[in-house]
Amino acid sequence: MAGQFEGNSEIDRPIAEVFAFLAAGVNDPKFSPRVQRIEKSTDGPVAVGTVFTSTVKDAGMTTRRAFRITELDEPTKIRWAEQSKNLVTAVEGGYDLTDLGDGRTRLRVFNVLAGHGFGKLVAGFALKAAQKDAPAFAQRIKAAVEAS
Repeated sequence: MAGQFEGNSEIDRPIAEVFAFLAAGVNDPKFSPRVQRIEKSTDGPVAVGTVFTSTVKDAGMTTRRAFRITELDEPTKIRWAEQSKNLVTAVEGGYDLTDLGDGRTRLRVFNVLAGHGFGKLVAGFALKAAQKDAPAFAQRIKAAVEAS
């Protein structure tokens, strides 16, 4: 089963600052309690093709994840696809940013989750949990950007 979750927030920072914070790719632990650590694992500046690897804890299980940047349109769009082979993966995800003027930015964050093997049986539970948390997730991103 595949499905999508998304969250939205309005951030009191200019779009360029929000984009830079999110495109850096290593700030996830500041807003996602499941991400224990993340690092850029390719050389050079962040661009299409850049890979980030992370250690995350979901439902008591610690796993390694790898995400590849698939689209990077400054300052409005970031897209990624998970490269790892876990039970449930984010086959597509991204941030959409809209300049609201007066130094404010609208954020839309989303992920499309899919189960693999046994993960097909638990993907629905993971998706429901992510959908339930999506509004709070977007608010945690807002808080992290505004605190940076």
